Amino acid sequence: MMAIKNHHCCFSFIFLLLPLLLQLHSVKGDLQLNYYAQSCPNAEEIIRQQVNKLYNKHGNTAVSWVRNLFHDCMVKVYFYTYIRICAYIMKMKSENNIAILLMQSCDASLLLETVNGIESEQKSDRSFGMRNFKYVKTIKDALEQECPRTVSCADIVSLSARDGIVLLGGPRIEMKTGRKDSKRSYLSEVENTIPNHNDSMELVLSRFQSIGIDTKEIVALLGAHSVGRVHCVNLVHRLYPTVDPTLDPDYAEYLKGRCPTPDPDPEAVLYSRNDRETPMILDNMYYKNLLKHKGLLVIDQQLTSDPTTSPFVEKMAADNGYFHDQFARAVLLLSENNPLTGDEGEVRKDCRYVNSE
Repeated sequence: MMAIKNHHCCFSFIFLLLPLLLQLHSVKGDLQLNYYAQSCPNAEEIIRQQVNKLYNKHGNTAVSWVRNLFHDCMVKVYFYTYIRICAYIMKMKSENNIAILLMQSCDASLLLETVNGIESEQKSDRSFGMRNFKYVKTIKDALEQECPRTVSCADIVSLSARDGIVLLGGPRIEMKTGRKDSKRSYLSEVENTIPNHNDSMELVLSRFQSIGIDTKEIVALLGAHSVGRVHCVNLVHRLYPTVDPTLDPDYAEYLKGRCPTPDPDPEAVLYSRNDRETPMILDNMYYKNLLKHKGLLVIDQQLTSDPTTSPFVEKMAADNGYFHDQFARAVLLLSENNPLTGDEGEVRKDCRYVNSE
């Protein structure tokens, strides 16, 4: 009778446990449209207004917001949670702890500065060239004035990217909100999760596919390189000592004019625009340039040589609407990549620091 009773208890426990496991496995369900409808009804409009004001003063902020989203939501943090479960399931005679691997991302860990034992992710080589972090505070201050300690910095990252994309001529994306802010930074994880500009296409595809973004969406997401600029530090290896043979010769000469030495000063203003024709418009000119061997970074030009990605380059080069559709889908998937939600995080008062109390 005791064995039957234990058998019944174990199965009862399994049914009680399943909803918890499903909840732990996917936190996307905690995000929702208009999350702040009751707590801060004007939150999204305040962010939009601040993004617009900053764009009118500093046009490159719109590009920064897009890159912030990419960096904050690509840095995946893996951690274990342990649940004690009846060993009957394991066909053993004693109870055991079951370890469940979870992931966390989209938590504004990128915005934390180096202080009080925290090492900022902004120190990573992967973050080279990122700027305009100070203007995140401008957006946050406006929200704090309206609704103190209500709107998370993680949602600011996502919504500012959404609104920045529109200002750059890209698609309007309906984003869910409800993210919370991390109490830690994850500098050591940055290089393990964010692809580098000279990584192989195989590695880049693998990194994005690990968070549920498929090949055509990866090609579209790299279309963000249609706007902004690249420092010569990340270009000169394609120019010196010999020119990368995949570069158009005339384009290579232009780049040498922008980057005249093989050892540029990282602090100097030495850069080339990603797209010379429409440098601040998020459009398919990027793909047209790739087909002319005018990709700025190694990873850009690899899109045309890899058989799995080249068909999508051609399709996006021919159809700006198709590019925008896939780009919108990829950004949405990225913004919902295992966000930190619920009681695990906080809503920072200042996006640069964890709350003191």
